[in-house]
Amino acid sequence: MDLQTLREIVGNENVLTQKEDLIVYSYDGTAAQDHQLPLAVVFARTTGEVSAIVKLCAAEGLPLVTRGSGTGLSGGSMPPAGALVLCLTKMDQILEVDSRNLTLLCEAGAITQTVAARAEQAGLFYPPDPGSGKISTIGGNVAENSGGLRGLKYGVTRNYVMGMEVVLADGSVIWLGNKCVKDVAGYSMKDVFIGSEGTLGIITKVLLKLIPKPAARKTLLAVYDRMESAAETVSAIIAAQIIPCTLEFLDRVTIGCVEGYAKIGLPLDAEAILLMETDGHAAAVNEEAAAMEALARQNGARSVQVAQSVEESNKLAAARRTAFSALARVSPTTILEDATVPRSELAKMVRRIQEIAKQYDLKIGTFGHMGDGNLHPTFLTNEKNHVEMERVEKAMVEIFDYAVELGGTITGEHGVGIAKKPFLAKALGDGSIALFRSLKQSLDPKGILNPGKIFDAA
Repeated sequence: MDLQTLREIVGNENVLTQKEDLIVYSYDGTAAQDHQLPLAVVFARTTGEVSAIVKLCAAEGLPLVTRGSGTGLSGGSMPPAGALVLCLTKMDQILEVDSRNLTLLCEAGAITQTVAARAEQAGLFYPPDPGSGKISTIGGNVAENSGGLRGLKYGVTRNYVMGMEVVLADGSVIWLGNKCVKDVAGYSMKDVFIGSEGTLGIITKVLLKLIPKPAARKTLLAVYDRMESAAETVSAIIAAQIIPCTLEFLDRVTIGCVEGYAKIGLPLDAEAILLMETDGHAAAVNEEAAAMEALARQNGARSVQVAQSVEESNKLAAARRTAFSALARVSPTTILEDATVPRSELAKMVRRIQEIAKQYDLKIGTFGHMGDGNLHPTFLTNEKNHVEMERVEKAMVEIFDYAVELGGTITGEHGVGIAKKPFLAKALGDGSIALFRSLKQSLDPKGILNPGKIFDAA
């Protein structure tokens, strides 16, 4: 590629070619993956620049990988050798907050937390809250269909995307969707791009749905001596037709790591803790909190703490929100995995993970979204220990095989990328992979957009 042409499009200061700069953009948040240096990194500031860059790559058949902050956990934004990395972090503007239609329009590089803050300033609420929300971008959230702690009640990113601007593989620019609450005209093409991990097009602007801000919330923390009791509590809460905004759990390994890190006062002898949070109208919140406390005690909780203030609520929530950071301190390499099973199978899945950890002599801390069945078995290991890494790989295969056997899936929110690619066909079947390839061929016939992610070319 003629790098001078790139510099003419975006300016010299927006093209990186030095090795020490390229190394940074050869990684994302995924551990224990081989990385390759890209040809260059280019920062676009407008959709027009993105279009011109894509046209240049299309003309030369050059692989193009789009990224935001690089917080992904499946290797989705890691480039193949010699690819061009297109970074959208400079396209970070909030373009409109429309309180009449409850929407927010922003560029793809806008930070998730910034979007939530701007919604709150307008007295509104943007529910998706991925763990990386302080630094992740909306474009990345949409490309990965990110989830978060509030997914049980409020859903994932897909549920809040009303429209988007997309640059296709030939450089053409299209707009999909609108501010209408109802629209069934034609194929829902925006949904094709949500979760497509940059393999079908480049998302440059996103129109998001906002909702009224909940008037009140209440947080509870229940402690258990048996994992089954925590799972039974979750089943009882759902059976009682209560849908909390948060229903999270930590296992014994994770509790120990969190307490050592955050000094919250968690009981180190507990088998599990359950973080429960309800929000909405004040009267309903109080009623639901009381009901959840009673159900937790009825199902074996040895203690239930109810936050009496916002500060105490934030402290209890920190037990879950700091889980990954706490686990990452224990070993040189932290591999945060992602598997989802039906809620009825949660206890089985957690027990099986514990058995697999013992079988392969590994340390695995498990936490996650018990309310929606999404678990994060986290391997505490050392990627330089090749013998141990072989055991880690075998353990992963068993975990994902068992999740699928229970009627689950290999990822609930992290995406496929390259890390989950080997497990996709077993989870979805060859027919689905063939359909994916057909769609990819139609929208990106030269195969330049994020090649090698999700599935291999035929």
